Order: sequence, then C-alpha cells, then structure tokens
Amino acid sequence: MRIINTETVEKYKKYLIEEEKSQATVNKYIRDISAFCIWLNGRDVEKKVLLKYKERIMSTYAPRSVNSILSSLNSLFNYLNWHDCKVKTLKIQKQVFADKNRELTKAEYTRLLNAANNKKNKRLYYLMQTICSTGIRVSELKYITVEAINLMQVNINCKGKIRNIILPAKLCKMLKGYIKEYRIKTGSVFTSRNGKPLDRSNIWSDMKKLCDSANVPRSKVFPHNLRHLFARTYYSLERDIVRLADILGHSNVNTTRIYTMESGEVHRRQIERMRLLHCFTT
Repeated sequence: MRIINTETVEKYKKYLIEEEKSQATVNKYIRDISAFCIWLNGRDVEKKVLLKYKERIMSTYAPRSVNSILSSLNSLFNYLNWHDCKVKTLKIQKQVFADKNRELTKAEYTRLLNAANNKKNKRLYYLMQTICSTGIRVSELKYITVEAINLMQVNINCKGKIRNIILPAKLCKMLKGYIKEYRIKTGSVFTSRNGKPLDRSNIWSDMKKLCDSANVPRSKVFPHNLRHLFARTYYSLERDIVRLADILGHSNVNTTRIYTMESGEVHRRQIERMRLLHCFTT
C-alpha cells in the first residue's frame, strides 16, 4: 500500500527545507500535495488514480497551472522513490508573443506611482520604484537594507545563488529620505508594522487598491509585473540578454526570454517596416 499521510508530508517538507528551497517553493509544493491528499481521501496512490487526478485538474486549471501541480506531485514521488507514479506534464506550445492585456506599460506604472503618492502610501510608492528600477524579486526586498543603501549596492542570496545588484544613485537618495522620515536605523527598509519583511500578499493587496484611481486594469497590477517592466525596458535599450539574465538571477537565458517577449502589435509593426508586400492595381 502507498499512502500519503500527515507524517509523509511533514517529512517531505523538512526535506525541501534542507535542500534550501525557497519558502515560496516549499509552501507551493505542500499546498499542491495537501490538495491532492484531500482529493485522495485515504485511497492508495496508484498510477491510474494519478491519471484521474490529472484529468480533474485539467478541467479546472489552465495548462501551465496543471503542469505546476504535476511537478509538485512528481517531486514528492521522486523523494519517495515512487517513480512509477509520476505523470507526464502537458505539452504546451512555446509562447511567442507577450499578452498585451497583462503587461504593464511605463505610462500605467507612472499612474500607479501617482495614485500611491496621492493616497500618501509612501511605503508602496518607494517599494514599487525599488523593484522596478532594480529588477529584484518581491522575495528579495528584505535585502534592501539601510546598510545596502549606504553602500549603493546589495548582495542577494536567492535559490542558492549570490548576486550583486547596483542600486541607482537616485533611488538611494529617495530611500535615504524615506529612512530618515520614518526613523529606520538598521535592517530592512520595507517592513510591516511588527517589523517583519513584507510578503507578496501584502504588496499585492496594496497595489490592487490603486487600480481604480490609476485607471489601470487589475489584470496588470501585481508585484512581479514591475520586474517584467524592468526587464523589457533594459532589453529594449541594451539588447544584451545574457547580462540581463545575470541581473535578474536567472540560471537559464531561456527563462529571461519570457521577460523580453514583445507583443503581437510590436511584431506587426516590425514586419510592416520590412516592406515586402506590394499591391498592384489592375
């Protein structure tokens, strides 16, 4: 019999932590596995059962979400040496163009900043500019400390990789003013009221509150989109995807390509400039 119980999940969670997986990754894997356990309702884990679960989530989630869930389960099966239970992920055609309905523009970003400023939410105002001007992840905001700002650079340790990020002089000047006003002596600049670093949900919620007054679609307003805007802007100026991958902390340049995809409209204008079409009148 192959049963996944609470003890199994806890041991696997401990294993993930020992493997130095990020907290977000650990939470995601455990969430997916817990949902699977609820669906199992005490049944044995068999390949045919997994295939039924795959069909179920395919009817509920988008293909990429399905693959993400299956990856979580397959990771657990690797840990348990239940290799015969692993299920193949869906084959998804490579995305060629970015979805213009989800990509934040510079103009929309500016309107979000104005809205945050008008609402006197200085923490969010400076936080959004910090992410967008450096390209750091939301989980890396905790490394933006008083000490790092004084040095005008920050060392980030994420996913077992350490990289150095140069902080723009203008950003440092702005943040020094914020630090002085709020009497932040040391440590992380962006914290909650109890002094803990902000998490993704806090920032996501605050940003969503700006949508109406900023006249920006809610589908475009989430913290990670600020990192995307940094990447697209950097690439449009420098056209150096290898250097951009280093800045973003990507091990694989193919991951960076997702951030630099242009919209279909941009591509249409590019091919129209080629002037390879001729219309002859009769």
